Amino acid sequence: MSGRLVTAGLLGATAVALGAFGAHGLKDRLALIPEAAGWWQTATFYLVTHALAVGAITSPSVWPARLWSAGALIFAATLYAMALGAPRWLGAITPLGGTLLIAGWLTLAWTARTRSASAASL
Repeated sequence: MSGRLVTAGLLGATAVALGAFGAHGLKDRLALIPEAAGWWQTATFYLVTHALAVGAITSPSVWPARLWSAGALIFAATLYAMALGAPRWLGAITPLGGTLLIAGWLTLAWTARTRSASAASL
């Protein structure tokens, strides 16, 4: 559990710091690319949302938290990079992060379902 809370804390702190940096320190730069501010906001939203999920999860399986952590980092990093002017082909990698996020949620549902089913059979 403490490892997940460390990860959640680091993801959350990163999201807040990058969100503030984008809103204040990069406001002019993000205005240069029409989609940049939206990418930055989306990356920050997904990062902080999954930081909270990683910290709040009580599943006995560590896989949802691992998938969310990896997915949030890949998803957000590619969007942040493109917002800062990195090549748009990075956008082809962003869905990999999104897929990992979805897999984390499905793994949580599967774990809860199988745990509920096995508890009911006892």
